Amino acid sequence: MLRIATIGTSMITSDFIEAVTAEAGATFVGTLSRDGGRGRAFTEERGGSHAFTEIADLAASDKVDAVYLGSPNACHAAQALACIAGGKHVLIEKPMGANKREAREIFEAAAEAGVVAMEAMRPLHDPAFWAVRDALPELGRIRRADLRFGKYSSRYDEVLAGRHTNIFDCAMASGALMDIGVYCVEALIGLFGAPVSLSATSVLLDDETRGLTHGQLDGAGVIVASYPHMAATLSYAKIMNDNLPCQVEGEAATLTFAGVSVPTEARIDYRGVTGRGAAKAVRVEEGARSVSLDLPHCENTMAYELADFIAAVEAVRAGAMPEDAPAGPFGTVGYFRDVTLAALELMDEARRQTGIVFPADAA
Repeated sequence: MLRIATIGTSMITSDFIEAVTAEAGATFVGTLSRDGGRGRAFTEERGGSHAFTEIADLAASDKVDAVYLGSPNACHAAQALACIAGGKHVLIEKPMGANKREAREIFEAAAEAGVVAMEAMRPLHDPAFWAVRDALPELGRIRRADLRFGKYSSRYDEVLAGRHTNIFDCAMASGALMDIGVYCVEALIGLFGAPVSLSATSVLLDDETRGLTHGQLDGAGVIVASYPHMAATLSYAKIMNDNLPCQVEGEAATLTFAGVSVPTEARIDYRGVTGRGAAKAVRVEEGARSVSLDLPHCENTMAYELADFIAAVEAVRAGAMPEDAPAGPFGTVGYFRDVTLAALELMDEARRQTGIVFPADAA
């Protein structure tokens, strides 16, 4: 049984605890919150027994084996390092850190302590994502991909009203790329590996918001990633909705699917034989056909990352080195580490190109 505590009282933390409660191999101990009353209420309402107000107490607790970090991005590194120093395994909400350097420090500390450190990137642990990846050979030689995720954040209403929110704050290492675009970035790495180069542009929040955001920050953006024989476009937004599906285009077929964070409604359209046409003619493809993919479905996909995290911890308890520990059916801890580091390297470069700077970048 893995005894898990959480940090934070956000909606995503509540969803994670729901997954823990449904998992036979784990139990929820309690949460850490700076507000003691809120932390106790949050813990008791979800069946926990121990609330914490200090990271040192959580890290030293003999009631806790592992910690899920659902805190603001800028807090991840310091909190994770404290938990690791206390011998705790850590599952850290995406992105793992404010930049690649922070994530690397977490992984190195975990390796030295002999504990598991993983990023809670839901699609990489979702069988539906891997069903999409397994279908790629059907497309022939892949030439282009378009991965997109745009969702209007209610927190943007706070910004427009002149009120501060952590979701749009350079000091919290947040913004559209870090909170939404990261899904597109890690899906790209998971499907195709790291690109050889990239070009990024951001839709920056208006100048008058700088006092709230503590610097230049993005509300949306586009990244063009280049591969030797392929190009990919990543589109992401927190200040408008994107209603288009993701698409991967090969010379033989095109794959479309909805939801880069939770892949659904996937379809392969096979090209067939294309006849020549003129300006007034309608293109005809003889033998063209479409096939729908039956993707696995789960109401709370955090269950997948939790199960993989538990599997990795159990493997380490049985004597495996953390890096080599199987983390579910799709990869080892080392594999998921490499995806996390490659994604943060890409995002560091995208932020460099668009002038988005976090306090952690100066360390």
